[in-house]
Amino acid sequence: MTDQRIAVVVLAAGQGTRMKSSTPKVLHRLAGLPLIAHVLRTASSLGPEHVAVVVRHERDLVAAEITERAPDAIVVDQDDVPGTGRAVEVAVRALPADFDGAVVVLSGDVPLLDAGSLRTLVDAHLGAANAVTLVSAIAPDPTGLGRVVRDGSGAFVGVVEHKDATADQLAITETNAGIYAFDAAHLRAVLPSLTTANAQGEKYITDAPTLIAGRGGIIDVVTLTDPWLVAGINDRAQLSDAARELNARIVRRHQLAGVTVQDPATTWIDLDVSIEADAEVLPGTQLLGATAIAAGAVVGPDTTLRDTEVGAGATVNRVDATLAVIGDGASVGPFAYLRPGTILGDQGKIGTFVETKNAKIGRGSKVPHLSYIGDAEVGEDSNIGANTITANYDGVHKHRTEVGSHVRTGSHNVFVAPVRIGDGAYTGAGTTVRKDVPAGSLAISYAPQRNTDGWVEEHRPGTPAAEAARHANGE
Repeated sequence: MTDQRIAVVVLAAGQGTRMKSSTPKVLHRLAGLPLIAHVLRTASSLGPEHVAVVVRHERDLVAAEITERAPDAIVVDQDDVPGTGRAVEVAVRALPADFDGAVVVLSGDVPLLDAGSLRTLVDAHLGAANAVTLVSAIAPDPTGLGRVVRDGSGAFVGVVEHKDATADQLAITETNAGIYAFDAAHLRAVLPSLTTANAQGEKYITDAPTLIAGRGGIIDVVTLTDPWLVAGINDRAQLSDAARELNARIVRRHQLAGVTVQDPATTWIDLDVSIEADAEVLPGTQLLGATAIAAGAVVGPDTTLRDTEVGAGATVNRVDATLAVIGDGASVGPFAYLRPGTILGDQGKIGTFVETKNAKIGRGSKVPHLSYIGDAEVGEDSNIGANTITANYDGVHKHRTEVGSHVRTGSHNVFVAPVRIGDGAYTGAGTTVRKDVPAGSLAISYAPQRNTDGWVEEHRPGTPAAEAARHANGE
């Protein structure tokens, strides 16, 4: 049925007052994506001719997100007439007048609907040549949801909103998911007949199936057994619940693909994260954005990676990293902070309490302890001594430090950029490097040590230090 014409309408005009947020509801994020992005991605799986998204509240913010995610989508403004029926009406007007295929209606705040379930709806609709096919679900708690009303034989009668339902109808647990496939001609015929004569004073799209049935159109219902697929997000609690459920599904998908996730309850993985088989994710780990983990890598515990690549066999322990690249067999952490632009080569090491930013550290090179390496490049198989600082900022501009290959720097060094340390060079402990160090040279910047005998006895007489010194000197 993929050769049939399909248009998708996404309803994203709601104010979302229950979110109690200055951010539009459909822009709140779930598993790394705004709610509306989940819906647009699912809609695109149908290969539709047209996608129309209806907006109103915080129109420009929502429209910008839509344009970024679906550049070909039509952004349609809802007017002052309230309700989902009116939203669909203005969207259909924005479609080409000769469009005669299926109009699929989705809600911008129902993010867990998957491509397979949506395809099931569309195939059922087109295969039976229905006038309307709607999605229902059995809800454990249907409070606030529209009910699907059937007659004694089980045939569809209509959809009634919660506020308009009778006591008997409120006892129904089959709920309307707000997801529809309409025949375009039937839909256009009844949209002008929608009224606001209801408890909320709005035009309901839920009235359209009943009106179409009255014109002799065939109505069918596809019932999904998983209520999460049609769960709407209206407040922060529902957002949290959906995040937890979606995360559990993402984690399980990776587990079934060969990834070890030791503690799913404390592991969060965004939707666009990729993890190869035989990687291991330890407790307390967040893998966010487009993070990619290669086979055999061990990530965690207590690690957060944002848009970061981890190579095969690497270990990443108690690390916070953003827009970083960690090479094959490399080791990072514990307690390392990798800022954007960090590239650690294969078999390299960034150790305990090290911060890096815009730094390329070559294959086999190590920054083991207590250092800041920023705006720098380190060659291959070099060792950066403990407590080394690249002084890269003069108060106005950033400057680069270049360290060659097979370099050994002493502890407590400061590299005052711009500066270059040549291949094979050494620096002594406590050195401040202000000038370039030629290849193979030893740089030492400090004066010879001077000892003043008897200084403690003279300046700190009677102290424990003075007594210890006298004892050591045999006095």
